[in-house]
This record gives sequence, C-alpha cells and structure tokens, in this order.
Amino acid sequence: MKQPQEKRIKRKVRTSSLSTILSISLVLLMLGSISFIYLNTNRLTNYIKENVGISLILEDDVKKVDRLQLQKSLDASSWVKITRFISKQEAAQILESDLGEDFINFLGFNPLSASIDVFLNADFATDQNFESLKSEMERNDLVKEIIIQKDLIESINTNVSRLSLILLSFSLLLFIVAIALINNTIRLTVYSKRFLIRTMKLVGATDGFIRKPFIQNSIIQGVISGLIGVILLLLALFGLEKEMPELLALQDITSVLIIFVGVFTFGILMSIIVTNSAIGKYLKMNENDLYH
Repeated sequence: MKQPQEKRIKRKVRTSSLSTILSISLVLLMLGSISFIYLNTNRLTNYIKENVGISLILEDDVKKVDRLQLQKSLDASSWVKITRFISKQEAAQILESDLGEDFINFLGFNPLSASIDVFLNADFATDQNFESLKSEMERNDLVKEIIIQKDLIESINTNVSRLSLILLSFSLLLFIVAIALINNTIRLTVYSKRFLIRTMKLVGATDGFIRKPFIQNSIIQGVISGLIGVILLLLALFGLEKEMPELLALQDITSVLIIFVGVFTFGILMSIIVTNSAIGKYLKMNENDLYH
C-alpha cells in the first residue's frame, strides 16, 4: 500500500519538474525570439537607411579635380557614410540595363550627367539632415540638380518609430506574462511539498537548510530550461536562415551570443528568484493555512 503511494508521489514530482522546465523553456524561446526580431528590425532599418541616399547631379563641365575635392569634403563629414561617383558612361550602362535596350544608339548621344551618390550614416538619415545637406549642396556651383527620395525616407522613419513602439509594448507584455507563468508553475511545485516544509520546520530545521534543496533543484531546472531555450532558438534561427539567407549578413555574432547568454541566465535567475519567494511564503505560513 505504501509503495504504490510513494510511486505516485515520485511520479507527480517528476511531472511537476518536467512541467516547470517546459514552461520556462517556452517562455525563454518567446523572449529570445522577440529579442532577435527587435535586433534584426533595427539592423534592417539601419541597412535600408544607409542605402537611401542623395544623388548630386553634376554640371557637364565639371573638372575632375573639382569633383574629387567635392567628394573628399563630403567623405570627411560625420554625417556621410560613403559617397560613390557615377560617370556619364556608368549612368548610361545602368539605365540601359534597366530599360533593356540601347537608348544611346537610338538618340545618337548620351543625355545623362555624371553624379555623386551620397549615403548618410543611419543615425543621421533624418528628414532634417537630408534637407540641410540639400540646402548646402544647392549653393555649390558644381551641382546642377539634387534628387532625394524624400517620401521613402519619411516612410522609413515613421514606420520605424511605430514598429519600435509596438515591439517594446509587446516585449513588456510578454515579460510580464513570462514572469507570471514561471511564478505560477514553480509555486505549484512548492505547494505540493508544503507539508514536507512544515514537517522540517517542526523538527527544528533552519530556513536556510529547508531552502537549500529547493534552490539547488531550481538551479538545475533553470540550467536545463536555459539549454533547451537556447537550442530551440538555434533551431529557429537556422530554419529562418534557410528561408532568408540574406538575414545572416545582418547578424552580429556578438549580439547573438549576448542574447543566448541572456536567455540562459534569465532562465536560471527567474527559477531561483521565484522558488525562493515561494518557499518564503510557506516558511511563514501557519498550520491551518496549509490546508487552503
């Protein structure tokens, strides 16, 4: 009679531990996924911003030395990431490739002008900075025309602000849900052992002595949950990389490792903190409350 009961208790304990580990692992997967989304959204946004530039159409009679001086002064600016000179011939080749026909033979001459494409650093790619650079270049005698993709720039900046706010709100909500989920799961585990805690108190065990096995078990659960969470994140990342190979080019190994370490550490810390809090509740509880 006693042996089957002990088996049931052990089975309940194993089931409870497994449930705790799975719950924490899934929460870590969600938190890690949100971190990756936020990280790559910022990187993708910066990538787009740094590839939206200003085209400075040069006068036809611009000397090479003057053009080089202008380009050098732009490169020296803290706003500018890179400049690229496009000659009349290169511009014709690009347009010919886009049109799919030789328009020069049709027209009999090359109507295009040489230009300098200016790409700003992501932090400076704002409407105000683009307008400031445009105003400055309009006063330059070497520049005939300035082309700015203003609508695209405004759209990027507006959507980035909205997306950042949405991700931040969702991350905060998910963090609260994660804490609540881990808290409830671990508290149920400790609740199932409340009579054991009470018995140990009655025989004179100190609070530290009672906490020790629970904390040790929480560390083990946290480590296992952290490892499972990191493995699930790796599998998700590899699966996404197969569907979107260009995503790998935006990845920063250091940031990825920080997320993995953060996920692993968060699993352990949350398991310890919530377990310690739950044990404290039952250490202070009187005998009558144990049955409620």
